[in-house]
Amino acid sequence: MPLRLPRSRASARGQNLVEYSVINVVMTTGLLLATTVKLIPGPQERFAGAKMNILEALLWSMQIYLDGFAYVLNQPFP
Repeated sequence: MPLRLPRSRASARGQNLVEYSVINVVMTTGLLLATTVKLIPGPQERFAGAKMNILEALLWSMQIYLDGFAYVLNQPFP
């Protein structure tokens, strides 16, 4: 005879699944809003008064970082 879970454990498992789904929806919505809303002030004169979102700021900083490598590697001395 197979073991059966009591009703209380089965309903608690369903409640956990619902709570997990709600938390996922809230976190996904927050992530989408955080990456699309432009709140960060621009880092350069051409962005003066303009705002950037988080993804634009991360891409901007990565470009500056890689430009530093390109500058060092293209120096005329060994």
